[in-house]
Amino acid sequence: MARSESTRHRPAWFFREYEPVGIDLGSAAAVAVYDRNQGTDPDADDALLDRLGVVAGTRLVDLACGTGSLVVQAAARGAEAHGVDVSAEMLAFARARAEQAGAGAHWHRAGFLDYAHQAGPADVVTTKSALHQLPDFWKQQALVNAAGMLRPGGTFYLWDVVFSFPPADAAEHVQRWIDTAGRPEGEGFTRADFEAHVREEFSTYDWILEGMLHRAGFDIVSRASRTPTHGEFLCRRR
Repeated sequence: MARSESTRHRPAWFFREYEPVGIDLGSAAAVAVYDRNQGTDPDADDALLDRLGVVAGTRLVDLACGTGSLVVQAAARGAEAHGVDVSAEMLAFARARAEQAGAGAHWHRAGFLDYAHQAGPADVVTTKSALHQLPDFWKQQALVNAAGMLRPGGTFYLWDVVFSFPPADAAEHVQRWIDTAGRPEGEGFTRADFEAHVREEFSTYDWILEGMLHRAGFDIVSRASRTPTHGEFLCRRR
């Protein structure tokens, strides 16, 4: 699948967003395993959409939509739902999911950084388990881009691996996460997957993200850290 027409020019110094780090998702089989390991749950997607006030007619953009479950559930309730991802394999899986559900959604092969939203201003922008693909400088640019596609007062939702522990205690908390979260091969993400995440990807601290969100033009409505390694932010665009 070619890159979407709704992308911005990328100068030579631009981050190589189409060469993602972490788990190799370059095949249909790998994407299917990823979807299984993520524990895709339509009921959980619907609960989140309820929280975000997504109803028929809402314009939603899911950045780094992955296998598309949230987008499909939004489209099924009558939202104008846009799924954005750099992976052609992910989008192929998402399209098949939408077709099976009879849900009409819009799919764009583009990234956090170069997606140029060409529909009307979004009411809701979401991203889950993906912003950690970008180093902090580029996270900030991604959040500025997300704010730019939202109407004033629109909702931005972020969930990810976000560290809320004190930096001095990082080794203890990271090791505990890896020791408790890793699953046997075939039963979920493995210990090696989590080790690679910490070593090769770019998860950051909650206090850093708070500053980035503010500078991007968001007010934080609520934030929650269910564990010291995961967190969510619910924001409004100023």
